[in-house]
Amino acid sequence: MPWHAHLELDYCVETSHRAAGRTVARHQHTGPLRILQSLYPEGDAICHNVLVHPPGGLVGGDTLQMDISGHGSAHGLITTPGATRFYRSLGEPALQTTRISLHDQARLEWLPLEAICHDGCLAENRLVIDLAPQAEFIGWDITALGLPHASQPFTHGSFCQHIDLPGVWLERGRIDATDTRLMDGPLGLDGHRCMASLFFAAGSALARGRREAALDVAREVINGHPLQGSAGATSPNAQVVVVRVLAPVVEPVAHLLRTIWLAWRRHFWNLPGASPRIWST
Repeated sequence: MPWHAHLELDYCVETSHRAAGRTVARHQHTGPLRILQSLYPEGDAICHNVLVHPPGGLVGGDTLQMDISGHGSAHGLITTPGATRFYRSLGEPALQTTRISLHDQARLEWLPLEAICHDGCLAENRLVIDLAPQAEFIGWDITALGLPHASQPFTHGSFCQHIDLPGVWLERGRIDATDTRLMDGPLGLDGHRCMASLFFAAGSALARGRREAALDVAREVINGHPLQGSAGATSPNAQVVVVRVLAPVVEPVAHLLRTIWLAWRRHFWNLPGASPRIWST
């Protein structure tokens, strides 16, 4: 029987005298999808949460939906304890949808670990981000096609990735495992099996100097990294800065994106590096 799970998560700033100024997370869920205890390794202003899906993966017919919002000057950071796994399907697709709505001056960092497409999966991963004019967002998407370390290639099935900042920026692509020109051609993935994007998005146009400096910061990191030949930074819109990267496996991609994410935190928000505690466990 397919799993259907839904999580609603809202970040707001506490106004009570005892906890004034603290970002708090209020949430409710149906099905096997939930948020663990809120953590404050950076102080009260930034609330860290871990998103947990106890079944550990999706099969054909499963749906996961996350509706995340932020208000006031709230600042949330969300990650996961492990990869999202799309398993082999017998005919129905598996769908994960994340809708993020940030109001006022809210900020969110969306940093899940990679999605793994197992051989034979039929999967779609959708991310939609709505931003108020003064809201800002940093997020990434990392997708692994198959399990190269375990000699389990991605030879059948398909994966669709949809990233949308409505009216501003839309990226949508479908990976068909049997499309050899896409999977292995020099104008496609060129034999790589991990693809990823890191993006900063704002609710209104970024000042030119701020945007160009963000590109410089990212390119400096890329130029000193082993993946410099398959990574690049661009700004497809005045509200968006993007880093894209391809690699044979996940680990070097994750290292590169985490390094740029920390550098962008300093550049955009004047925040020090504070990796989620769960990444070091």
